[in-house]
Amino acid sequence: MDRIVIRLLVIVSAFCLTFDSERLLAATFEQPTPTQSNVSYGPDVRNVLDFWAAAGDGPRPLLVYIHGGGWLTGDKSQKGPAIQPFLDKGISFASINYRLTPRNPLPAPVHDAARAIQFLRSKAASWNIDTTHIALTGPSAGACTCMWLLLHDDLADPNATDPVLHESTRVCAASVSVGQTSIDPVVIEEWLGPNVLQHPMIANAVGETDIANVMKDREKYGPLHIEFSPINHVDSKDPPLFMTCSAEMDLPSRDAGHGIHHPVFGAKLKEKSDQVGHECHLVIPGYSESRKYVDGNDFLVQMLLSK
Repeated sequence: MDRIVIRLLVIVSAFCLTFDSERLLAATFEQPTPTQSNVSYGPDVRNVLDFWAAAGDGPRPLLVYIHGGGWLTGDKSQKGPAIQPFLDKGISFASINYRLTPRNPLPAPVHDAARAIQFLRSKAASWNIDTTHIALTGPSAGACTCMWLLLHDDLADPNATDPVLHESTRVCAASVSVGQTSIDPVVIEEWLGPNVLQHPMIANAVGETDIANVMKDREKYGPLHIEFSPINHVDSKDPPLFMTCSAEMDLPSRDAGHGIHHPVFGAKLKEKSDQVGHECHLVIPGYSESRKYVDGNDFLVQMLLSK
């Protein structure tokens, strides 16, 4: 019984730390009213999005926000950046919900986000979207999803019976904060120490609640953890990425919350990107900075308004 109580305390502590990080990442803004609210982009009740149309001549670039919460919790109402400054620059905005784990394990949360991109592309004519300038942003697990979509090969299926699936999932850029560049427990334990594995995101991602069960059955769960680790998909042809991390570089990670948002995630992907010739900008206060962009929003605006 004592072990059960300890395990519950660890999970609760991890959730609290995650929520604290999310609050630090997403300031409270008075957001404008969406042009379209709770639009269904797929078959599940969680497959809904909000859309804000920007004014301007010709099709407008689009920024898509994917919320954090470990793929366990969260909602599209958790809008990270202030939306109005993007609208004022002629950039439309969308925010999505997606299915949550552990009830809907991988690939559900990530493939839902991919479908949302395809759905938005299918609305290009009626919603005035420039399909060559779609970018992503989000924190934590939302950042992990953004990076996976940015770096992964196109999921478009020209033979699908559903016309939405004919659309491309590729985007032109992503700016993310405190994201997980790997969710492979074997890899991240080596990077960060054992505490990171106590965060429920890693086990719940594959439908488990106990990390010990995940580690025992590497043959079953390993392929999912490997596939949905963004670092495994980066190559020189991928679009640019801007990563913002915290300055808490101490190792091993102190606890589950520190581990799951550790700046080493960013440092490892930056190292891989540099090796393969992929454009990647990493900001870790006191350790790493971008010489080209003021911050992630500056990066997004320049990427989305480029010719």
